[in-house]
Amino acid sequence: MALQENKSALEVIPRDNEKIKKIWKTAGILLAITLVEFVMAFTMDRGLLLYFLFIALTIWKAKYIMMEFMHLGEEAKPLFYSIIVPLIFLVWLVIALVKEGTDIFMMRW
Repeated sequence: MALQENKSALEVIPRDNEKIKKIWKTAGILLAITLVEFVMAFTMDRGLLLYFLFIALTIWKAKYIMMEFMHLGEEAKPLFYSIIVPLIFLVWLVIALVKEGTDIFMMRW
């Protein structure tokens, strides 16, 4: 009976200021990248360069989120690459399918 009482006891862990600083640093970096995207959206002309920059910054943010919040930065590199490389190929596939679909649509008209 005494063993069950110990299992339900709440153990308070002291604050880890290093982890809190790391979280704020990560949030600041993601905020800065988002602000750059926001400024680019309202100042640059629409075109291939703007779309390429948006895609690159979005992939960079996704990589950073995976490394920090999903703790893949501390894992083995093959695990990290097994997630990033298919993402790059998936983005390439979407771009290729949109381009081919547009060309086929334009040939019909």
